[in-house]
Parts: sequence; C-alpha cells; structure tokens
Amino acid sequence: MDIEDWRKKIDELDAKLLELLNERVSLALEIGKIKAINAKPVYSPDREAYIRNRLKTLNSGPLPDEAVDRLFQMIIDESRRLEEEDSGAEE
Repeated sequence: MDIEDWRKKIDELDAKLLELLNERVSLALEIGKIKAINAKPVYSPDREAYIRNRLKTLNSGPLPDEAVDRLFQMIIDESRRLEEEDSGAEE
C-alpha cells in the first residue's frame, strides 16, 4: 500500500471515531438527564477515575497509557461540559 491508501484508511477510521464519540456523548447526555432528575452532581470523580483506569488496563498499544489517559480525559471533560450546558438550559 502507498501513502494515499494508508491515509484513506485513516480517514475512514476518523469518520468511525467521530460517529462513536458522538454516540458516547449522546449517552452521557442521557445520564446527565437522570442525574438532574435525581439532583446528582454532573461531576463524578470516582466514575471518571474508573473509566480512565479501566481503559489503561485495556490498552494494548501502541498508544502509551499516558496518551490514553489524556485523550479520554479530554473526552470526559467535553461530555461533562455538555451535560452541564444541557442541565443549565433546562433550569
């Protein structure tokens, strides 16, 4: 395969990743609605730590664990931000 073939594969994966990230955020927003109904805080440090630790355990590379942790911290931060916006819009 040449460089364009590899880039095409990356483009296809990027599209799938985007779809999965949006699906993940949609699920987080549903959880945010449940939290709001039950007067639970959006921020759940124990859950976030569990997610990050679990993913590092599942990681088989070549991404180092630190990179996995940084990537998912950003994903979690954005999900939390959107949950907060969503719950603020309903108040």
